[in-house]
Amino acid sequence: MRTLKRTIEDKILNKLNSNKVIVLLGVRRVGKSVLLKQITSKIKTDYLLLNGEDINVKALFETQSVQNFKNLLGNKRLLIIDEAQSIENIGQKLKLMIDEIEDMNVLITGSSAFDISNKTGEPLTGRKYTFYLYPFCEHEYNQIEDIIQKPDNLKHRLIYGNYPELIHLNSNEEKQEYLSEIVNSYLLKDILTFENIKNSSKILNLLRLISWQTGSEVSYNELGKKLGMSKNTVEKYLDLLSKVFILFKVEGFSRNLRKEVVKSSKWYFYDNGIRNALIANFQNIELRNDIGILWENYIISERIKYQAYNNIVSNNYFWRTYDKQEIDWIEEREGNLYAYEFKWNKTAKIPLAFSKAYPDAKFEVINKNNYLVWINQ
Repeated sequence: MRTLKRTIEDKILNKLNSNKVIVLLGVRRVGKSVLLKQITSKIKTDYLLLNGEDINVKALFETQSVQNFKNLLGNKRLLIIDEAQSIENIGQKLKLMIDEIEDMNVLITGSSAFDISNKTGEPLTGRKYTFYLYPFCEHEYNQIEDIIQKPDNLKHRLIYGNYPELIHLNSNEEKQEYLSEIVNSYLLKDILTFENIKNSSKILNLLRLISWQTGSEVSYNELGKKLGMSKNTVEKYLDLLSKVFILFKVEGFSRNLRKEVVKSSKWYFYDNGIRNALIANFQNIELRNDIGILWENYIISERIKYQAYNNIVSNNYFWRTYDKQEIDWIEEREGNLYAYEFKWNKTAKIPLAFSKAYPDAKFEVINKNNYLVWINQ
């Protein structure tokens, strides 16, 4: 079975003796457990590996005391917990370990940002390093494909996405079944568990509406009317979906033009396969009328991975005016503006209003012929 080396593996290994909590976050089925196996195969330190979803493991952490944790660890000073968000008050307990047990190191994974990042009581500020694991990125595929294979494989990934398990499935039918199973069984598991939401149908219907509006500005009021829920509930659900790494939000950019749109937001999927599974459309791109949406979502999600894996600090936006001049993607980094338009086949020119307002901004069109330079350096 093929196993690709993940881009962040070496970075995690370099932090393992930092006397900190290493937090590895990512959506379910994205390969966190496999990455743990790859990491543990390369370390010489004795470690204790636990699964946070195991009821017996949860019981081991019920007593929040230094002595209990010392008894649990014995002579080991590296604790690894997979799906650690399932352990109640895990943040507080990890803080106690790091503060009170000498030479203590912890590596945990989580499929949501609920308990680990948001409900720790007293945050792990100054005591942790956080890494994000996404579906495979284009750079990681370089281990199993060459530049000749990439064009056809790219078309395939625009439809089926980049979940790691897909490279082990031979037929399109198997891939469709796998992605549908993720949507139906795994996608909302953490939301339903931690937010005590009984009915997932409303959230799935919201996701389907977002699927059709990918790359477009979203009206929370309009979504609420269609779903029979309040604007606040729509915003709450979208926030939850971002916390379990299904969706991410991009806001409008503005500095000095009155007619710039700034109050609207766009939402994108971290993975094209999930988006297509939600709308039950796995047709080839030659038969699609949404190739522009597929390309925009794919290339933006790849850029998000590239920024995260390469420690690029950037504020990301879209730009649009009320007279409908627009740019798909704006990056504000190191005091400079970079504007990008995404076209599968076509070229594009920088909008006049933007070039006048921001004459020093750099502009580039990202298409299927030059995308690798942008996301695969």
